[in-house]
Amino acid sequence: MYANQPATGVPVGSTNQQYHMQQPAGKVPWSTGLCDCGSDVSNCCITCWCPCITFGQIAEIVDQGSTSCGASGALYTLIGIFTGCACIYSCFYRQRMRSQYMLEDRPCNDCCLHFCCETCALCQEYRELKNRGFDMALGWHGNMARQQNQGVPMPTAPVMDTGMKR
Repeated sequence: MYANQPATGVPVGSTNQQYHMQQPAGKVPWSTGLCDCGSDVSNCCITCWCPCITFGQIAEIVDQGSTSCGASGALYTLIGIFTGCACIYSCFYRQRMRSQYMLEDRPCNDCCLHFCCETCALCQEYRELKNRGFDMALGWHGNMARQQNQGVPMPTAPVMDTGMKR
């Protein structure tokens, strides 16, 4: 789709090669729609019941490992508990993500989107990062290690002979 554009992002394995590591000069559409939550049912359920987990995973990738999933998720929860507006915190991460990947600002402003439909916005951001080749369960550092080991067989421990047996 964007064959002549320079590769950017994290080169990790992706089943969706259309969005893997490519970023054109202009704004690009999101790889999935805002209401496509059903395309990843497990993430949709986790996000509905415990959005701090999904947010933490997104924040760790967007921050490129400078904050952990746990720390971001805990802060999201605390902001939600004390102010009731964790969506204000999460909308800034959507803005950063859009800036990093040159994504369109659609269907509306990031803060408005998170305020009106927090769960759908988090699910869309999660799917976008997943479609760009990130294994969300590994976090930033795990994805970096995976990238470095790509194409190189992982060393394994030698099999030890247990000695003589009677």
